[in-house]
Amino acid sequence: MQLTLQSDYTLRVLIYLALKKDELSTIDEIAEAYQISAHHLTRIVHKLGELAYINTQRGRGGGILLAQLPEKINIGEIIEKIENHFYVVECFDPGKKCCVIQSVCLLKPHIAEATQSFINTLKKKTLADIILNKKQLEKILIKK
Repeated sequence: MQLTLQSDYTLRVLIYLALKKDELSTIDEIAEAYQISAHHLTRIVHKLGELAYINTQRGRGGGILLAQLPEKINIGEIIEKIENHFYVVECFDPGKKCCVIQSVCLLKPHIAEATQSFINTLKKKTLADIILNKKQLEKILIKK
C-alpha cells in the first residue's frame, strides 16, 4: 500500500501544527521546516480547513492552527478523507477492465482485506500518538 504525496503532506502539516499547539503557523513556515513545496501545501491546507481539522486566519498576522485536540484527530479517518481511492491494483478501479481473469480472480479479495487492515490499523492511532516524541520533532522542525 502506498499513500499519495497529498496524504504524506497532510500528516506532516498536522504534526507541525500539533507541535505548535495554539500558536499560528504559516504555509511558508511549514514548507521551510520540511523542505517541501509551499504550493502543494496550499491545496492541502485548504482541504484540511474544509474538513474542519484546522482553522485558518487570513490577512496580515494570519496563519493556521489545529481546530481539534491531537487526541481527537484520527489518522485512519484523515487518510480515508484525503485519499481519492485505494486502487492498490488496477482491477480495483471500476473504470478499468484491464485483467482477463478479473471475473474469477481469487487474489482481489485478499488485497481488499489487506487494504482494509491497513486502514483499520491507522484508525487505532491519533495525531497525539504520532507526536509522542515531541521534543525530538521540535528540535528538527521548530525554529525558535
